[in-house]
Amino acid sequence: MRLSDFMTTMTGGVLDAVRSPVRGRRRGLIRCWWRAVGRADRAARTGPALRLSGDLGMSTAEYAIGTLAAAAFAALLYAVVTSDSVLGALTDLVERALSVNF
Repeated sequence: MRLSDFMTTMTGGVLDAVRSPVRGRRRGLIRCWWRAVGRADRAARTGPALRLSGDLGMSTAEYAIGTLAAAAFAALLYAVVTSDSVLGALTDLVERALSVNF
């Protein structure tokens, strides 16, 4: 389908369909929206802004450091949760919850 089949106008932040031949107005609006988003995304990824950004994502070293930090945090959390004071508090909480009279 051509772009002219999905012409839209922006009026006060509300998307109004000028013409929507695809199974009713709502479906046409959704397709218009996704086509516009796709065009904007492609335009944003090409051109000078992409070439000047210099950082397109995380490198392998950054993933490794992030994974190591997550593992260290998990070990710390496990140590805290399995400590005697926290384990006693959680056990007490569960016992009080189970002994509540309805």
